[in-house]
Amino acid sequence: MILGSDLSQTARLEQNRQRSMRRRDVTRAVRDVRERLSSESGTRPAFDYEILLEYARNRLSSWLPVGLLIVALGGIAAYWMTYRYVAIWSGAVFVAHALIGLIARRFSQTPAGSVNLKYWRRQFLIAEALFGLVFSALFFLPGATFGGTGTFAFGALLTGIAVLAMVASNLPRAVVLSTLPIAIGGALKFAMGQGFVDYSMASFLVLAEIFFVLLAYRLYGATLTMMEFRVEKDALIAELEQAKVISDDSRRRAEEANLAKSRFLATMSHELRTPLNAILGFSEIMMNEVFGPVGNQHYKGYAVDIHTSGQHLLKLINEILDLSRIEAGRYQINEEAVTLSFLAEECHHLLKLKAKTKNLTIVEQFEPDLPKIWADERAVRQIILNLLSNAVKFTQPGGEIRIRLGWTAGGGQYVSVRDNGPGIPENEIPIVLQAFGQGSLAIQTAEQGTGLGLPICVALMQMHDGTLDLQSKLREGTEVTITFPPSRVMEVMPPIEEGTQGRAKRPGQRRYG
Repeated sequence: MILGSDLSQTARLEQNRQRSMRRRDVTRAVRDVRERLSSESGTRPAFDYEILLEYARNRLSSWLPVGLLIVALGGIAAYWMTYRYVAIWSGAVFVAHALIGLIARRFSQTPAGSVNLKYWRRQFLIAEALFGLVFSALFFLPGATFGGTGTFAFGALLTGIAVLAMVASNLPRAVVLSTLPIAIGGALKFAMGQGFVDYSMASFLVLAEIFFVLLAYRLYGATLTMMEFRVEKDALIAELEQAKVISDDSRRRAEEANLAKSRFLATMSHELRTPLNAILGFSEIMMNEVFGPVGNQHYKGYAVDIHTSGQHLLKLINEILDLSRIEAGRYQINEEAVTLSFLAEECHHLLKLKAKTKNLTIVEQFEPDLPKIWADERAVRQIILNLLSNAVKFTQPGGEIRIRLGWTAGGGQYVSVRDNGPGIPENEIPIVLQAFGQGSLAIQTAEQGTGLGLPICVALMQMHDGTLDLQSKLREGTEVTITFPPSRVMEVMPPIEEGTQGRAKRPGQRRYG
């Protein structure tokens, strides 16, 4: 009942978690759509501010290089234009450039909560348009004849358009307003020429303007995508932190429940074992007729049934307690030098009568001169006894069971128990290795058990750094192999001869005399 309630509670928690995740996804989708509808640019309002802030920062960081570019262009233009007009043009362009920097600085220093995005975006667009118009006036100043300097003028135009497109890419409309006057002015100036080269340069300027505007929009889209990924990353981190909090809380509740279970089992084991010992003792006295004949054979049969049921219940309680102690990490193993062949023979002897009753043959195949292993004798005996008991229980009358002991390829030792019983379907092997798990065919063809024997064996082997491997085929039988690692195999120390130091120990092995 306790296990069933735990499973149902786990299922309810999982369903609640899934419903909470669906509600969170729907809420997030609705919020995103609402924000996009309320945004002027079709993105999230937070993105609008971040993009405009990034544009302002780019403008501020590039203010000095662009200013030097203006000075250089003015200085070189003075070679073919009147110096006075060039100075006026340079001053006007520099004022427009300084105005953009001033607006950008003021915007970057304004708190995010008090920013009117529409107002500031309009200020930036007006300043960029003014800069483009003033810059394009260079080619219409008195005395602005290109002549042999057309190549320089073409390069200066392309450089100006490219720089502005890169610097203002986070605000594509600003790129259009700042570069379009430059491209149109330069194209018209070249188109006024009479040569094919002039016409070609005018066409290239128009194509360059289209290219850089498209490139600015692509960079703007890449920036939006990067921001989307960053928001998703932040949301994922927040969800992970929330999941960690929930996981820690669930783990704490699970630990408390496990502690309560351990206390309950410890209390109930004492409360159950006391009356069980009395039941077993009195039923055994009545079954053996210690104080005289019972008189009625039906009563004697009832005493046998009571004694058998009490033994089964006591075994179940012991197995549950063993498994609980192992899971809680409170199962202590007392390691010592153990001979596997001796324990296997002892377990064989204990089950010989039961096997004989079912007309089963148990065959031993032990490799000779196996050294001892360093293990808990009681735990190893319990493992082998469980494996043999399962083999005897699930093997049909007239069958055969083989116990094999030997070396592994890596230098360890193994114990194998094989029977020719009904076998286990491949898809049910993980089930029988779980607590209270039983195969369907085994339940139908043999007496039922508690389903705790194999899980206890697996846990005990893990405590010995070993493994348990189960292989089975339907109508062919089952083989269970336990393997102890080489580090638990003890090497026999040879007698120390006078004047010698003995043989060196192999790595990973213990010695005993």
